[in-house]
Amino acid sequence: MPEQNSAQPEVQAPNSKADPIYGRLEEQIAWYDRKSRSSQRIFKRIKIVEILAAAAIPFLAGQNYPHDKLVIGALGVLITFLEGMLHLNQYQQNWTNYRSTCEALKHEKYVYLAKAGPYATAVNPRALLAERVESTVSQEHAQWASVQQQSSKNQGNLTPPVAS
Repeated sequence: MPEQNSAQPEVQAPNSKADPIYGRLEEQIAWYDRKSRSSQRIFKRIKIVEILAAAAIPFLAGQNYPHDKLVIGALGVLITFLEGMLHLNQYQQNWTNYRSTCEALKHEKYVYLAKAGPYATAVNPRALLAERVESTVSQEHAQWASVQQQSSKNQGNLTPPVAS
């Protein structure tokens, strides 16, 4: 039978329904985790289709069959379309940013539960948790808004000049 260390009390997580601050933390962790996984799946699926289409082009170019040029051209168009979707929706960047924010929130949660770091000496650890969670979420949101703004500027620069 394993020995129990009586010096270390068991850490109990607050009830997220009873504690709105902890509930907000749990909701944000779940949201960022879900969005990160979704962005990763979409990014990887699009990249796999692109790779398969790109690999098929040289193979099909060496074949002689009806509508061969049409099929090869369609694969090229598909690759261009998929790459445009990746650029437009920023799946890879969202995946990494959301994962980073999720992990930062998890870190905050565990430091809070352990009453370590800044929470060890805080007068009001719950208020500090609320401030730090909101700061992390606000930073991610500001970063996301900046990327979206930069993306729209870049897309605006891609429009062809009007001939005079």
